[in-house]
Amino acid sequence: MKSLLFTFLFLISCNPTKAQENTDVLPKEKILELKNYIKDKDYNQDLAVFINFKIHSGKYRYFVYDLKNDKIVQKAIVSHGSGSVIKNSNRLKFSNIEGSYQSSLGKYEIRESYSGQFGKAYRLKGLDSTNSNAMQRAIVLHSFGCVPDQESQNLACLSLGCPMLSTKAFKETVKILDQSKKSIVLYTFY
Repeated sequence: MKSLLFTFLFLISCNPTKAQENTDVLPKEKILELKNYIKDKDYNQDLAVFINFKIHSGKYRYFVYDLKNDKIVQKAIVSHGSGSVIKNSNRLKFSNIEGSYQSSLGKYEIRESYSGQFGKAYRLKGLDSTNSNAMQRAIVLHSFGCVPDQESQNLACLSLGCPMLSTKAFKETVKILDQSKKSIVLYTFY
């Protein structure tokens, strides 16, 4: 009986469910925190975007998340700001200061799109004190050719503070954002 139980537990640990996979990259408390934040507000209640900056930049750390069914609907590699790099360290630093070239943590409202130097991009309005200067700093969601589609051990290229996706991943996100009747919230955390 013990060996049967051990085998069962071993198989479960080797074959995690989708919910278990989600908690590895998206902690439940961050999802719950965002759900509580958007509740009773005029934001999309079904979808959100998360960026987990704790994850290596060459790995998937950008997630479009279905809040109703608790599942990831898109994952991608996303860059961080060049100023966020701490020399000789795996850690990152964050800032809300213009000219820092650092990424900022917190919740953003993904606003209207526009056509700029990187093609289509979405304005980001910071909703927290840690990212309240996002509009002033021109922190936007956009694509850039140096961001890869596939995970690797290599670090992703760096931005000036904007979250940048690959062209392919950005097109997938565009479909989601443009179909939404209400603003979607992006939550970056570390």
